[in-house]
Amino acid sequence: MYAVQLAFASDPADASRFELRPAHRERLAALAAEGRLLAAGPWADDSGALLVFAVDARSDLDAILAQDPYYEAPGVTVASIQEWNPVTRHPALAEV
Repeated sequence: MYAVQLAFASDPADASRFELRPAHRERLAALAAEGRLLAAGPWADDSGALLVFAVDARSDLDAILAQDPYYEAPGVTVASIQEWNPVTRHPALAEV
């Protein structure tokens, strides 16, 4: 499982991410339906976002990120990618 943290630029000139966002969210919905994305969404202040991917290997995550131009859009920075090993989880995530 991997946690990806994004940072968004506050400069309106770097807001081209908004044009890519509908297709990006469609990709996220498909990944969630496939069971490869647990959760995703922006911080309340829109300074960035957190995405939690349920994939077995970093190479799987890298392929997902490479297929979506949103992650390389002006104004979007992949601030961190961390492998995550949750020790407690809600029963709804017992199979993950």
